[in-house]
Order: sequence, then structure tokens, then C-alpha cells
Amino acid sequence: MQKEILLQLLEQNRKDCSHFCKNINAENSGFRLTEHTASVGFIFRHIGETANLIGQFFGCDTTIEGTTIGQKDTGKQYDPDTSRMYFENGYDTIEKLVADTPDKEWLEEIDTTWFGKISRIKLFSILLFHNSHHCGQISSALLKGKKY
Repeated sequence: MQKEILLQLLEQNRKDCSHFCKNINAENSGFRLTEHTASVGFIFRHIGETANLIGQFFGCDTTIEGTTIGQKDTGKQYDPDTSRMYFENGYDTIEKLVADTPDKEWLEEIDTTWFGKISRIKLFSILLFHNSHHCGQISSALLKGKKY
């Protein structure tokens, strides 16, 4: 039953985030809430990159680089279609990981460069909360933001 719970949590997170990200395009990807906040396009790319790179801590390979992690938004334009591919690939990777990981392994600790030694379930929850947080930022910027 544990696997089914984790898959449903992931599915709901993906559904919620996809709802906010489905309308990102070249015209609105530069929207920001303020002059000093990150743009929709930067945050969208960040979500996709992070999901794929966190997958590496679980042993999943990726060729995606972390160009936004720990960085400030400099105004670089990110292709929304590429970001969407990163986003979808990240969720697909984590979904496969959940499906393939035996229940008992979720409490095992793994070494990460970002968080130190942490249990798999804690890393999974960090990813879900991370994505939800940033999707809320995207939603606000799309609704109330503008290009600066």
C-alpha cells in the first residue's frame, strides 16, 4: 500500500503543478511579480532541472544540467518547450523511481551533495514541497505579474 500512497502523492503534485504550468509560453515566461523576483520562465526551468537532478541522488541518470539551482535570474530567456520537457521528464523519472523502489528502502539514508545524508522519503517530500512552492510563485506571477 505504501507504494500506492507515494504514487498518488506524486500524481497529485504533478497535476497541481501542471495546472499552473500548462499556460506558460514565450509571451508570459518573462513575467515577474516584482523587478527583483524570478521570472516564470526561470522558475519553470528550475523545477524541471531540480526534479531531474534530485533523481540523480536516487541513482537515476540524466544529461540535464543545473543552470538555475543556486542562481539568480539574470533575464535569460528559457525556451518553454524545453522547460516543459525537463518538467515532464523529471516527473516521469520520479514516478518510475517510486514504482521500482521497494517499500523498505524508503527509510534508508542516501548521501546527497545538497542535504547531506537523508532518507529517501525525506528527499521525496522535499521535492514535492519544492515543486509546490515554486508552482505557487508561477501562478502568482502569471496572474499578477508583468515584464520588467
